[in-house]
Amino acid sequence: MADLKALAEQIVNLTLLEAQELKTILKDEYGIEPAAGGAVMMAGPAGDAGGEAAEEQTEFDVILKAAGGEKIKVIKEVRGITGLGLKEAKELVEAGGKAVKEQVSKEEAEDIKAKLEAVGAEIELK
Repeated sequence: MADLKALAEQIVNLTLLEAQELKTILKDEYGIEPAAGGAVMMAGPAGDAGGEAAEEQTEFDVILKAAGGEKIKVIKEVRGITGLGLKEAKELVEAGGKAVKEQVSKEEAEDIKAKLEAVGAEIELK
């Protein structure tokens, strides 16, 4: 039972790129595909959604919707923001619809959004 708990903890602590790689391995090597919505949709505490909606959102996800015409500049900016390597940043930018940063303050999210939009990227804050 302790092994299962440790495994669950490792899965929960995966980075976005590690989770994507795990998904690919499960699909390619074992034929297992995640359910629609994925684990990210299931994560988080269950509670009264009405009560939570009244509270002001304090953490934001910065989502890269599209790279635009200056993809190389967007990749460079993503590398600077995330600290990812060239290959990982390129994959993130080319995938589209992926989170560049998750659970950041409103100020940091706005700053990241401004930097990426300055180089032509289309950004969404959630």
